Formats: sequence, C-alpha cells, structure tokens
Amino acid sequence: MIRAGTFKAAIFDMDGLLIDSERAISAAWLEGAKALGFQLEMSDFLRVVGTAAQQSTAILIDLLGSEEAMRATAAKADALLPQVGGGPVFPLKTGALPLLEALHAAGIPCAVASSSAVAEIRHRLGHVDVLKYFRCIAGGDEVTHGKPDPALYLLAATRLGVAPEDCIAFEDSENGARAAQAAGVRVVIVPDLKHPPDDVAARAHGVIPSLADAIDHVPHWFPQL
Repeated sequence: MIRAGTFKAAIFDMDGLLIDSERAISAAWLEGAKALGFQLEMSDFLRVVGTAAQQSTAILIDLLGSEEAMRATAAKADALLPQVGGGPVFPLKTGALPLLEALHAAGIPCAVASSSAVAEIRHRLGHVDVLKYFRCIAGGDEVTHGKPDPALYLLAATRLGVAPEDCIAFEDSENGARAAQAAGVRVVIVPDLKHPPDDVAARAHGVIPSLADAIDHVPHWFPQL
C-alpha cells in the first residue's frame, strides 16, 4: 500500500534499486572470503549494504579480523565479480527506466543519493544510459557520515533546491530508508536482498515489489506539474 502525498522532486538510491548490483557484489565477497579461508556469511555482509565506504570498510575489517584480511578479500572479490554475474555493466532493475522516463516526461527533477562515490555513480549509471535523467548527484564520498545518517539525503535535497519534506525517495535497504526518514524525506521501499524491519516499513510511504509499481502513482504524487 502506498500512502497519499504530493511532492516536488524524487531522489533515488543506486545499488540494488536502480541497478541490479548488490547480489553480484555480495556473492563475490562471500566467494572471495571463502577462497582465502575467511568466514563471511550473507547475514554478516548485509550489515554493509547501503552504507558509505568508510562505514562498510570498518564493518568488514571487524568481520574479517584485520585490515589486511579485508583488503585481500576486496581484491579477490573484484577479480571474481565478472564470474558471479557482475560483468562490466550492472543491468537496470525492472521498472527503473520506465519510471525515470515518466518522471522526465512530467518535468520532475530527480537526484541520486548513493553511498557509492560520485565517480562510481557516474560510471555505473552512464553505462546503462540513465545519468541524463538526474539533475544532480550526492555521493558517499561527499559526506562525513553515510547512511543511515541523513547527510546524503539532505545534500541531495539542497542540490535539487527542494525542501526534504517535498521530496519522495526510493530505497531498497534498511540503512537507506532510515537515512531518508531521518532527513524528513518520505520514502518508498523496494526491497532487494532483504525486507525492511517492521519499524522502518511502518514509517515508509509505501513498500512495493518493483519500481514498475510506482509508475501509475506519478500523476498523483506530482499533480501540480
């Protein structure tokens, strides 16, 4: 169910929401750790999903026991990524392009608020030819504290020139949803690897299975445009 509300702009997460990257990345890390003799479970790796590099690095060092182990696993994961489905380009998720096209046609300004670095955001979204749909980008390397801290969403709203409460966000992860909610941005959750906890889902503007399910709501969310 999606709640009623009207907005002036839309903000999108990237990994696991616009592009299908989280499964391949997590699989590469698990395989990489196993190949090197380290123990890393999916339930552990989910702790880093949706967090900025500095936070995820600290979590992985703690999980793997040392910075050396983390760096070795990261290198192994990078090497394995093409073999587990990453390839050179992560594909768009279902509904992403039609939703972006609908928002563009309606004149809705859009932004990306991703824990990935700005260069990585431009690289990944450029490869699937959707970078043109976004007026601005806020990356994890531009803030001191990543998701679930609200800084990324506040930065994205500022660059859009729209108050946070007038933005609607799309997120797949718990950390991302909490970040949007903490910023005062209403969030629609599209679960990827994990369903959001009850408290996050209860405060969400809606929980839907695919971005395609949001397309019919565009005229209701943005009636003034």
